[in-house]
Amino acid sequence: MGMGLRNGFLLILSCVVTLSLSVWGRPATFLEDFRITWSDSHIRQIDGGRAIQLVLDQNSGCGFASKRQYLFGRVSMKIKLIPGDSAGTVTAFYMNSDTDAVRDELDFEFLGNRTGQPYTVQTNIYAHGKGDREQRVNLWFDPAADFHTYSIMWNHHQIVFYVDEVPIRVYKNNEARNIPYLKLQPMGVYSTLWEADDWATRGGLEKIDWTKAPFLAYYKDFDIEGCPVPGPANCATNSRNWWEGTAYQALNAMEAKRYRWVRMNHMIYDYCTDKSRYPVTPPECMSII
Repeated sequence: MGMGLRNGFLLILSCVVTLSLSVWGRPATFLEDFRITWSDSHIRQIDGGRAIQLVLDQNSGCGFASKRQYLFGRVSMKIKLIPGDSAGTVTAFYMNSDTDAVRDELDFEFLGNRTGQPYTVQTNIYAHGKGDREQRVNLWFDPAADFHTYSIMWNHHQIVFYVDEVPIRVYKNNEARNIPYLKLQPMGVYSTLWEADDWATRGGLEKIDWTKAPFLAYYKDFDIEGCPVPGPANCATNSRNWWEGTAYQALNAMEAKRYRWVRMNHMIYDYCTDKSRYPVTPPECMSII
């Protein structure tokens, strides 16, 4: 993830996660399909396991992950982010292959800000161990005022990050040009809430205002539709999976229009145009919709 987790969490943070998970259309409770990744004392089930509460305090952080990994499909969740002064906090929703040198990863990282300033969402992509593909978009609404849906669509043709069905990031399969694509390693689904005021807000210039703690964020309607691993061996290559359909192999005309609107009006950083980091434009940046 982004800049990496820090040791010694200091933030007191709680959130409520309402789960409406479906794998092949099957509803699930939290413990059926998720495991606690750290600090089980900081996670409490609510409403018969359809919701959980996470607490991040001075002693420990907390988070959870799917018990299984998935290869292609779509994952989404509705999130209501931390209101008010959220500078230095990070709410993360991501997929990860849980491997080291050849890690694959798809990141949503919501970077808190000072009161009245826009929330920034950072996306990043690791393919075959190569990351450093950050893009940042200022959200065009207040994500702390209500729930909004954040999704990752992943098939053999493209990866698309969506905010309320508006595409904000597209990564095409350009293997024909020797550009790595995520297609071999299944990935788990993760969520964490943590303190990162050394980098999250204005490069670490804005620190957490501890007088505003506790910080609250909410999730609900978490959904996975994909090929579970282990699972049917032919699932990931089945062209009849709905996410492999023609409608999902490229952005349609309306999605392409919305994507251009986001890039023109709300993108504040794109590694593809950062000449100080990449004097030569990375080859994947040359692809078009």
